[in-house]
Amino acid sequence: MFMFSMFYFAHTSNLFFEWLSQKTGLNNWIKKEEVGLLGFITTMSSLILWVVIMQLYFSLFKYLFLIIGSPIFVYLSEKTAAILNHEDLPFSFIMLLEDIFRGIKIAIRNSLWQTVYVAAIIFLCLVPLLGWCTPLLALLIECYYYGFSMVDYSMKRNKKNSSESIFFIGQHKGLALGNGLVFYIMHLLPFVGWVLAPAYSVVAATLSIEEINTDSKVKEPEIFS
Repeated sequence: MFMFSMFYFAHTSNLFFEWLSQKTGLNNWIKKEEVGLLGFITTMSSLILWVVIMQLYFSLFKYLFLIIGSPIFVYLSEKTAAILNHEDLPFSFIMLLEDIFRGIKIAIRNSLWQTVYVAAIIFLCLVPLLGWCTPLLALLIECYYYGFSMVDYSMKRNKKNSSESIFFIGQHKGLALGNGLVFYIMHLLPFVGWVLAPAYSVVAATLSIEEINTDSKVKEPEIFS
């Protein structure tokens, strides 16, 4: 489904850009001006715009996967923490439902915010030269929000509400960005990477949060001494 939809979306995007160029008269104007540099800049801007739009679609598809797989990711996070702390993992159906709804809500929130930022980036794509760096900027934003979703599973387990989770992750942007970046890179491996990437990211985020909590407990006596 993913490969078919990506191919179809790419094809329709090309047709849309061709239609837009004809309706705006951009192609005829470039041919009339006969400026090679202008044509090159326009072509590059169109290519960058296409890449950014494809990135947005790719990210929205992964968010759908995160929403569908939220029960598994919640369990992975709790199981990892239980193993680290040498504790049993008690099962609570109500808590599981709360964690699932929390994960879905965060995934939807992140996808909406990312869409807002990418929409602004799309306008930046039209700026010559400066707009050529927008795919990298869109990638970093995308990775940050992926990592955000993974770290939030641990935040819920630590009894942090959504506002506290947003504040904490905002103070640890490098953690979310690094986690999301590896998550994104692993998707470059067909099939195997798509399956392992979410599991790796959830476990890695849980390990990182447990380490931060351990460091905080160690430093706490020093604060009050």
